[in-house]
Amino acid sequence: MKALVLEEKRKLSLREIDIVQQMGPSDVRIRIARVGICGSDVHYYTHGKIGPFIVSEPMVLGHEAAGTIIEVGAEVTHLRVGDRVCMEPGIPDMSSKASRAGHYNLDPSVRFWATPPIHGCLTPQVIHPAAFTFKLPDHVSFTEGAMVEPFAVGMQAATKARLQPGDTAVVVGSGPIGIMVALAALAGGAARVIVADLAAEKLAIAAQYDGIIPVNIRETPLVEKVAELTGGWGAEAVFEASGSPKAFSNIMEFVAPAGVLILVGMPIEPVSFDVVRAQSKEIRIETVFRYANMYEKAIALIASGKVNLHPLLSHTFPFEESIPAFERAAEGRPADIKLQIELEAR
Repeated sequence: MKALVLEEKRKLSLREIDIVQQMGPSDVRIRIARVGICGSDVHYYTHGKIGPFIVSEPMVLGHEAAGTIIEVGAEVTHLRVGDRVCMEPGIPDMSSKASRAGHYNLDPSVRFWATPPIHGCLTPQVIHPAAFTFKLPDHVSFTEGAMVEPFAVGMQAATKARLQPGDTAVVVGSGPIGIMVALAALAGGAARVIVADLAAEKLAIAAQYDGIIPVNIRETPLVEKVAELTGGWGAEAVFEASGSPKAFSNIMEFVAPAGVLILVGMPIEPVSFDVVRAQSKEIRIETVFRYANMYEKAIALIASGKVNLHPLLSHTFPFEESIPAFERAAEGRPADIKLQIELEAR
């Protein structure tokens, strides 16, 4: 099949590739319609690796996807040919200790699309386990379906926060994950979410949503703004979604006493923060790695109309322009939130 292949660092090809795919009785075959470009895809393209995961041989990119079922295995009963679906890209070993404990996202042997050596989904068809394939309601578009994956990260973060109705939250970073964390926090009960960033263009997109208060930290210190809005108390939940080591320099200052700090972004180097300050406030610290059991909830929120992801789509490229799409993603344009590649129209 034709696919977008990362041959090596900074070298992409749109070419035919042999992908071994064997249809099992519990699998479905899906015709891919939309694929989102994720920051991890771009990082593999620009750096050739993420931590211990190294691109040592050609790999198909893409893991944020939606499409249409064109074949179902003999044991599949809840999905049918013609169903429009999105797919959870990480397939764990359900017999592993992590999975049996209810944390399948932490299974060390998980097979995750576009994580070396596993091929991704930027190709016309894929075979996927039906258990990790989710039907989209008729009024939910492929555009939204391909954003369920990053929104599930936001849902995981908001769930870890244990928000209470009326809470104030802060999100550091207004990239796609940061904004989706903010939307999940609002859906989870936060009365308002302060979103902080350096990019005015991204903050302007975040500001379109009711309940989001943008703060350009080039102009206004975040500590001062949070103190002003909370009467000096701080935010009950603070989400670090930028991955910038600089964000940790004073992050404990704007967490409320007995509040929670949720680490979503992944810094590329070690960070330091004020442990004593965290202790003196009894700040709870949570971490997020992907998600578990979030897809159905994410789809339900999108389908209800409470979460609108359409404003986050910056541009759609046809499959034939996949390489220019990745080149643009690698530019990191300030106004770009989410870029998608279309293989099949809605």
